[in-house]
Amino acid sequence: MSGIGLLDGLSEQSKADLEARCRWQRYVAGDKIMDKNSGDRDVYFVAEGAVQVVNYSFAGQEISLAHLQAGSYFGELAAIDSMLRSASVVALEDCLLGALPPRLFINQLADHPDMAVQVLCCLAGIVRGCDERIMDLSTLTAMKRVYLELLRLAEESPVNPGNWLIKAMPTHKVIAGLAATTRETVTRAIAQLTVGDIIESKNRMLFIRDRERLENLVRALGDDMAR
Repeated sequence: MSGIGLLDGLSEQSKADLEARCRWQRYVAGDKIMDKNSGDRDVYFVAEGAVQVVNYSFAGQEISLAHLQAGSYFGELAAIDSMLRSASVVALEDCLLGALPPRLFINQLADHPDMAVQVLCCLAGIVRGCDERIMDLSTLTAMKRVYLELLRLAEESPVNPGNWLIKAMPTHKVIAGLAATTRETVTRAIAQLTVGDIIESKNRMLFIRDRERLENLVRALGDDMAR
């Protein structure tokens, strides 16, 4: 539990106690961890690997809601409001998860106000992210949503300031889920950006060679490509 950011303010003994109270399980990439509308209310800590929070349209299209790396947690909504799960969760990579019963999680929030504030900030971030996602879906074409996701995933290089890259480039399926579109659209968008010398893929990384041009493509009016 030493790598879980939410628990940074706890003593090592408190972390060890929580670790002992968790139910630990390993999952392989592609495993379904949690189903939407299930009655499970545990809070899950991602000790190793990565998971994806997803929902599905009536047509069966997978929509990605969040991509969580080691050190993250999920499942707090059901623990707090005792409602059914609001989304499904699948393993993106082989991972190790610890499941904490809801009552123990609520007790931790009551005993550690700083931890409760962190959870509140996370929930506020989810609401803000949903607002942005609704705006994107309402105002941007599918191609522009792919461009925007690439910008969101990119980080500035610590070695070369002004250069932007995605260190571990997600699969086209993952990006499609984030952009609420199809893998074919993602493939087409990345191919066009590559031909235009705006991005370059190398060693599972994606380098944004011209961030300004990519930002201008998102802002540009008149892109009437199919959603």
